[in-house]
Amino acid sequence: MSLASTIRGCTRTVLLRQQPIRTLSTSGTLLRDGSESSWLSKLLVRKIEPTKESHSRMLSDKYDIYELHTHNVRPDSVGKYLENYKNTVQIVQSKQNLSMELIGSWNVEVGDLDQCLHLWRYTGGFEMVDQAKRELTNDKSYVQLMQERGTFLRSRHLQYLLAFSYWPQLKLREGKNIYEIRSYRLKPGTMIEWGNNWARAINYRQNNDEAFAGYFSQIGRLYNVHHIWCYKDLQGRKETRESAWRSPGWDECVAYTVPLIREMHCRILAPTEFSPTQ
Repeated sequence: MSLASTIRGCTRTVLLRQQPIRTLSTSGTLLRDGSESSWLSKLLVRKIEPTKESHSRMLSDKYDIYELHTHNVRPDSVGKYLENYKNTVQIVQSKQNLSMELIGSWNVEVGDLDQCLHLWRYTGGFEMVDQAKRELTNDKSYVQLMQERGTFLRSRHLQYLLAFSYWPQLKLREGKNIYEIRSYRLKPGTMIEWGNNWARAINYRQNNDEAFAGYFSQIGRLYNVHHIWCYKDLQGRKETRESAWRSPGWDECVAYTVPLIREMHCRILAPTEFSPTQ
């Protein structure tokens, strides 16, 4: 290599080293308690210490198991499907020895169309789930309805869920309502952070009694969260959500939870005629 080439290379290296380094500013405003707040700090998830307890024990204090069925129905078979499921519900309700009850059945009106969701509750843990399965698989009428239902479906999915302990007590609704289910797929290992933040966030979402139920998955697709909200109509949903954004602190809760999400989607639901919650 020539001396000129060496000099040019050294000069270029010096010039590169002299280029100013761009950094993100973390300066913010001073709060009343003397702490500093910035837009960047809101994107940082609060540190959660390791624990030897299972996430389910820390997040849920109830001994109830929830079963969420998601059925994708053939467009030309929706009516037959709903009649089939209504008959299935009647068989289950006729069995007094089963510790299971239907909470809600819905048709999707916005989102994944030709889809139905059914939410069941088992009181007594997975032991009651096992008992119900044994009982129902020995019922010929129930098995026949299950086989017939398969001809009306394109696909289906089942999840077993636990309820978040900080969520308000589940209350069946009357009258004419719509529901929104917001489903989140979280990064593995972040369920505790989600629970810690939403334990505060739920306080901003009870002004219009919209909080219906909140669950996290135990079996099925893992690290899934489902929040179910109840509104009178779409306009009521819009006004309720806007009022939450006007509450000091809601924006901070959102900022902490957004980095935990890998995927999310929402569906607007209408109760079926046989749904216990309307």
